[in-house]
Amino acid sequence: MLRRTLNLGILAHVDAGKTTLTERLLYGAGVIDEIGSVDKGTTQTDSLALERERGITIRSAVVSFALDDVAVNLIDTPGHPDFIAEVERVLSVLDGAVLVISAVEGVQPQTRILMRALKRLQIPTLLFLNKIDRRGADCSRVLAEIQKKLTPAAVAMTAAHGEGDRAASVTAHTETDPRMAEVLAEHDELLLRQYVDDETNVSPRRLGGALVAQTAKALVYPVFCGSALTGAGVEMLSSGISELLPARAGDPDGPVSGLVFKVERGPTGERIAYARIFSGTVHTREQVRFSRRGDHGKLTAIRVFRDGRDAPQRSVSAGEIAKLSGLADIRIGDSIGAANRSMAHEFSPPTLESVVVPLDPDKREQLRLALGQLAEQDPLINVRQDDERHEISISLYGEVQKEVIQATLSREYSLDVEFGETTTIHIERPIRTGEALEILHARTKSNVTGKSSPTSTNPFLATLGLRVEPSPVGSGIEFLVDVDVRLVPVYVYKGVDAFAADMGRYVRETLKEGLFGWQVTDCAVTLTDCGYRAPGTTAADLRKLTPVVLMRALERAGTVVCQPTVRVRLEIPPGTIGSVVAALSRLGAAAEAPSLTDELAVIETILPVVRVRDLQQQLSGLTHGEGVLESAFESYEPVVGEPPTRRRTTANPLNLDEYKARHSGRSTAPRPGE
Repeated sequence: MLRRTLNLGILAHVDAGKTTLTERLLYGAGVIDEIGSVDKGTTQTDSLALERERGITIRSAVVSFALDDVAVNLIDTPGHPDFIAEVERVLSVLDGAVLVISAVEGVQPQTRILMRALKRLQIPTLLFLNKIDRRGADCSRVLAEIQKKLTPAAVAMTAAHGEGDRAASVTAHTETDPRMAEVLAEHDELLLRQYVDDETNVSPRRLGGALVAQTAKALVYPVFCGSALTGAGVEMLSSGISELLPARAGDPDGPVSGLVFKVERGPTGERIAYARIFSGTVHTREQVRFSRRGDHGKLTAIRVFRDGRDAPQRSVSAGEIAKLSGLADIRIGDSIGAANRSMAHEFSPPTLESVVVPLDPDKREQLRLALGQLAEQDPLINVRQDDERHEISISLYGEVQKEVIQATLSREYSLDVEFGETTTIHIERPIRTGEALEILHARTKSNVTGKSSPTSTNPFLATLGLRVEPSPVGSGIEFLVDVDVRLVPVYVYKGVDAFAADMGRYVRETLKEGLFGWQVTDCAVTLTDCGYRAPGTTAADLRKLTPVVLMRALERAGTVVCQPTVRVRLEIPPGTIGSVVAALSRLGAAAEAPSLTDELAVIETILPVVRVRDLQQQLSGLTHGEGVLESAFESYEPVVGEPPTRRRTTANPLNLDEYKARHSGRSTAPRPGE
């Protein structure tokens, strides 16, 4: 009987072979009778028609198999950088990972990004050097590259023979990698003393125990080599997965706690949530809390992954991944049960956006609804609607993602669309601290009309004070409450916690459009004052007053507009270094000293995203068609000169007349008895 569960992610740079490895693992476990082909579109995890046509993974997919006494839920993730958001969501639910690296191409830009995230999250990880059967494969070279560029704590577990040939084979090291004892001793004082006294006295059993313990803590990274295509070395990798990665039994009797990492639509349009359960057990027909918003719903169906399929089950327990139906408003990132789980944010958000236009103007509303459903599957699409200009825009990671969205809209929604020019998304950061306050004033009654009116510019029945101050880069938005709890209108929000959660949501919604129209981030917003009238004040008063006060505070703080930059890696012929460096200089980039071999020069530099396309267009001519450009997000840096602006899609709270006209609902009218 299977007693433990391992939720395993397969990650890689695009075309490193992770989906083929998934097929080989399923075949070795007896789940499938024949190994599918990525090129022919016959793999288990690439089930979307677009995935089969393009030969790439677009959406993460879960498939299960048994490995010794371990039930493995394997999650195959996209390798293309345009779909990095899918990988980010999966990282939050993993017990362990296999990072696939090509033994030919070696460490690639996406490999570095993925490894950094795995290390930061301390996810136990095995490395698999794939494609040893391909010409140019060299595991020793790639292992040295890994130790230099990814982690010095990588230790070889197997050795390849006859690399570059279809008959290439793999054996376990006849002798332990001499580096292993050194690497393990760095985190084991007893082992260090034994090693220093006499390294020959350190037994293989002692090293094996330390290897298991330190792999589970993400202190060491075992490296296997092989070929997913031929199967060489995959059995040894499977043994490594079951022996080195930490499968757990979980606590089915504990408090319910889980996390939703994927949402899809069923045949009748209902939402189906993929959730990892960390603790407790949930049953069908049970009322379940599923978000920090306090939403509840009744589970109508549960499907748990077993032996390559998902099967209906009456309950799902700790350690398992399940598909949950019946929770109509559930979203990616929602907690199941106790709200103590949050999604990792390890990668940069999209840096590009484009307007989407239906070829049939009468289908604009249909397009909005379709994009809304796609945003359920990928919230970072971030649909923005400008009602005044009748435009809908979406956020993007790249051109491939744009092509996939266009094809999806045509295939699944019968919507033919075209995209406008792709533009760069900037952000704003506060420069200094700014504060603002709006006070709830008593209303005075007119002797002429008998109606009441406010005595100040504040049209809402609430007092609100907010302070904005800069936070460290990458910290996002933090909302803090620094007022006496007696000032909180708990009769409206049913508790201080609910009030704080809603106010935080109002703040984050407001900061989607800053002084220049861009998302504001890396700041702390503190509630410094609050007041209400009971009865009278409603949640709408504070929701509508928040943008007025917050934008005024932000205006006093000032913001700087920042543009996304990428680290560019160029592989060029040595004879073209001068012309390429000159081109980089014209684009405003300072190139680092190139590394040289007889046949290749490698140059790295930091470049604004907006300039990458210019460099790409010039590169072929500068390098006689032999240059290769790779890029990965680096950071956001302040724009030099006039900051770019983005048109607002909401009324500007700094223009109070315009804002009041847009929000001239119940909260601006006199209440009965006033």
